[in-house]
Amino acid sequence: MPGGRLTQQERQQIASGLADGLAYAEIARRLDRPTSTVTREVMRNGGPTAYRPELAQRASEQRARRRRRDARQAKAAPDAYGRDPEAVRAYEETLTTVFIASGTPRMMARVMACLTLSDSGSLTAAELAERLQVSPASVSKAVAFLESQDLVRRYRDEGDRRERYGFDEDIWYQSMVASARSTAQVAAASREGVDVMGRGTPAATRLENAARFLDFIAETMLGAAEEARDVLFEKPEGTEENEEKG
Repeated sequence: MPGGRLTQQERQQIASGLADGLAYAEIARRLDRPTSTVTREVMRNGGPTAYRPELAQRASEQRARRRRRDARQAKAAPDAYGRDPEAVRAYEETLTTVFIASGTPRMMARVMACLTLSDSGSLTAAELAERLQVSPASVSKAVAFLESQDLVRRYRDEGDRRERYGFDEDIWYQSMVASARSTAQVAAASREGVDVMGRGTPAATRLENAARFLDFIAETMLGAAEEARDVLFEKPEGTEENEEKG
């Protein structure tokens, strides 16, 4: 099975396979590549409906140049924890792809991955732009979207005039709550349509079943989020007292 980066010809074959409605596994089989390679390639470059081989090839070349530049910088400034810079970069790409596959737009996914892997837990707009090699405007747009989804917080450290963006311990809880509320809104809208469509009719029954299902999901998500936060992030008994005495 061949390794290394995909060639321009292989990207053309991927585009042809997508146009023919082939599954990722079948495209990968024809290329003699792992299915994960094709999946990551497509999701990284716009998804199955927006994949363009020429743009994907150009993006790959840009990433290669960025990796070479980062490798030179890594030699000049070794990782404080002794990590392999190449392995970290590869993992960041994998994490970005996972975020994209979950529905996060590409630029926003890159910002999320960058912040997630930052040891400080937060970065300024300038630091994000430098690490991702994008314009400050792109960072600003991505952060605004992530803030609207309760995935990123904006704050300033005491004595620092620069805004920083990052996560805190509560960020995934807040995200789950927002998702549950959105699901509950869909349930409420579905229930509202029952009388409009005529209770007992096929359409109304479909809406009522959807509302019941989505209500259950929303309530379960909220309950699980509350329980997980209490269990995973509660302080050991007596911690606050010890902190006050210290």
